[in-house]
Amino acid sequence: MGAPSRAPSPAGLGRRLAVELIGTFWLVFAGCGTAVLSARFDDIGAGLLGVALAFGLALLTAAYAFGHISGGHFNPAVTVALWLGRRTRAADVVPYVLVQVVAALAAAAVLLAVAEGRAGFSLDREGLATNGYGTDSPGGYNLGAALLVESVLTAVFALVVLGATDLRAPRGTGPLAIGLTLTVIHLVSIPVTNTSVNPARSTGPALVAGGAALSQLWLFWVAPMIGAVAAGIGYRYVTGGTGTVEAAAEAQDVDDRPG
Repeated sequence: MGAPSRAPSPAGLGRRLAVELIGTFWLVFAGCGTAVLSARFDDIGAGLLGVALAFGLALLTAAYAFGHISGGHFNPAVTVALWLGRRTRAADVVPYVLVQVVAALAAAAVLLAVAEGRAGFSLDREGLATNGYGTDSPGGYNLGAALLVESVLTAVFALVVLGATDLRAPRGTGPLAIGLTLTVIHLVSIPVTNTSVNPARSTGPALVAGGAALSQLWLFWVAPMIGAVAAGIGYRYVTGGTGTVEAAAEAQDVDDRPG
């Protein structure tokens, strides 16, 4: 979940966007799918722990599969944090974010189609693992609590991403640390907001479900971006972090050639 190492060709960018699409789709479908389809399945449902593990394991597997191609962002907040941390190029930010949102929307649409295959399913009653605060918070937490937890946990998550992908970090262990961090984050904040720390993850289900989830969506862009900015800027100054695009070009041999 770092950054590509050399200036990409148009074909190289296309490949990276393709795997960002696949990885983000998998993250949102696996995580939200566990929450919608199996978390409350009779007496053997996955529960809160299962949902947390689903998000963490989906990210871990996607990062191992695709991180060496696209950097494995799968999250607009991570993309912004890596850009501010000088790990990814400014020109890549908008394309990455757009693809991540499209992927999350596609995942939510597929999830709804599956969920509607069960007799008696009601989108209004059961939802689509959307994020919310106040009456739409799983635990009834207010706007202030939601803003605080999403900002802080996104900052922590982004710091782990930056640290785990630093050139000084042990090689090959980054996805494991990042996936486990996302699991812990869900254990903390599912009761508060149903856990976002990822604006794309919030946007896909909100656009499909509509209603209160859509009206509250602003928070799940603002709070994660606050955390991303704090982490992206702070990491370089607090740790003297390395791993910039230029440094990575010297340390790695990532193939961005057309083909």
